[in-house]
Amino acid sequence: MNLAKAVVSLTLACAFASACGSNDSAPPATNTGQSCQMASQCYSGLPAGSLHGDPVCLDRVPNGYCTHHCAADADCCAVPGECHANVAEVCAPFESTGEMTCFLSCEDADLKAFGFTDSTAFCQQYANAAFICRSTGGGSKNRKVCVPGG
Repeated sequence: MNLAKAVVSLTLACAFASACGSNDSAPPATNTGQSCQMASQCYSGLPAGSLHGDPVCLDRVPNGYCTHHCAADADCCAVPGECHANVAEVCAPFESTGEMTCFLSCEDADLKAFGFTDSTAFCQQYANAAFICRSTGGGSKNRKVCVPGG
């Protein structure tokens, strides 16, 4: 009887895990944060003009960073297919640019929603293996976001 309970428990655990025993369970990449050299390389799978702001390729991070202009958090992930399901993005200024753009959030509430306590591990899981969690450096509108390390 104990063996049967163990098998049922293991089966249920695997059913709730997206890929029991597999390392292929990484979520699909988000559009925001993809590498770029120019804005035209960003959000290529979405209809032109569908974003809530013009696409931008930030050149202040290694290998570029696809994002788009925004006025509020609601402008990020507003278009179907723009973001990985349920992963929050925030609208914030990056460093001294003053331009408001979307970033994958690594703020405490967003980490907790996914069962993470390590912000860098979260960024590496949901954005890119080379990403870290850091401040946008945007003064009073500063946010914690996932960006390439370095």
